[in-house]
Amino acid sequence: MLFRRLKFLAWLVALLVIVLGGSYLFAPQWLMQANVKREAMAAHLDKHSVQTGDTRWVYYEGGDGPTIVLLHGFVADRNVWLPVAKLLTPHFHLIIPDLPGWGESSRDAGASYNIDAQAARLDAFVQALHLQRFVLVGHSTGGAIASVYASAHPEHVAELALVDSFGLKATPNAFDRAALAGRNPFVFDDRAGFARATALAFEKPLNLPGRFVDVLVRRNQQDRAFIERSFNELREPSQYLAVQSRLGQLDMPVLGLWCHDDRIVDISALDALRNGLSAASTISTSMINGCNHMPMLEKPEQTAQILTGFALSH
Repeated sequence: MLFRRLKFLAWLVALLVIVLGGSYLFAPQWLMQANVKREAMAAHLDKHSVQTGDTRWVYYEGGDGPTIVLLHGFVADRNVWLPVAKLLTPHFHLIIPDLPGWGESSRDAGASYNIDAQAARLDAFVQALHLQRFVLVGHSTGGAIASVYASAHPEHVAELALVDSFGLKATPNAFDRAALAGRNPFVFDDRAGFARATALAFEKPLNLPGRFVDVLVRRNQQDRAFIERSFNELREPSQYLAVQSRLGQLDMPVLGLWCHDDRIVDISALDALRNGLSAASTISTSMINGCNHMPMLEKPEQTAQILTGFALSH
C-alpha cells in the first residue's frame, strides 16, 4: 500500500513537472497570468469592469477603510501596485484601475490618451463608481493625471500623493534629452532591448525567466504604435509641465514621494513640487533610498508605510 502511494505521488510530481515545463516553454503567458492572479488573491483584490461612454475600465477593488485610488504610469498596468496593495488592504479600501489604453482597459485607435484626456476619463470612472472623497495616488504619468484631475475636482480628492511624478520641472537628465530628441526608450524587440528599457526604471536588473521576457517583448511589439503615439503626445510642453502649471490650484494635502536615485524623473522635481504648492493645506515629502523609478516594486514595504502614514495623518 505504501509503495503504491509513493508510486502515485511520483507520477503526480512527474506530471506536474511536465505540465509546468511545457507551459513555460510553449505558453509562458499562462504562468504569468496565474502568478498575477495569485498576487491579487493574496492582496484580497477582486477584478471588476465598468463601462463609461466608449471606455471599458478594468480594475481591482478590495479592502476596508478609507478609499485610495492608485494610478499606474506609462507602459504599465494595475498589477504594478500588487506588492503595495497587499500591505494596504488591511487598512484601506483600494481601487486600482488599468488606465484607458493600457492593460485590459479599452483603447480607441483614433483617440488621444494624453494627460488631459485621461483626467477627463478618470472623472467619468469616479462618477460611474459613485466615489465621494478619496485619497488619490499617482505614479509617473499617473501622477500627472492625478494632479490634473485633482485640480479640476478638489471636492473628490481628500489627499493627493505623487510618486516619482511626471509633469514637473526638474534638472534635465539623459532620459529627458533622449525623449525631447524623439528617442523612445520604452520600445524594444528582444531580450537585450528589454534589459536596456528596464535598466532605466529599476535600480537592479530584473531577474525574470527568459520565456517571460519573451512574452513582454511580444506585447511591446504589438502595442508599438500606441506606445509611440502616446510617447510623442507627452513630449508637448503642455504635457511634461502638466503638474507644474497646476500646482497653485491644489489646495488639498499633497505628498511627494520619490526614489532618491530616479533616473527618469530627477529628484529635483521634488523641490519644484514643494516650491509650487502655494495653496496646499499641508505639504509632505519623502525620499526612499535604494530604488530608481519604481518604488512600489522595488521598495513596497517603505512605499506602503509612507502612503499609510500620509493617508491617516489628515
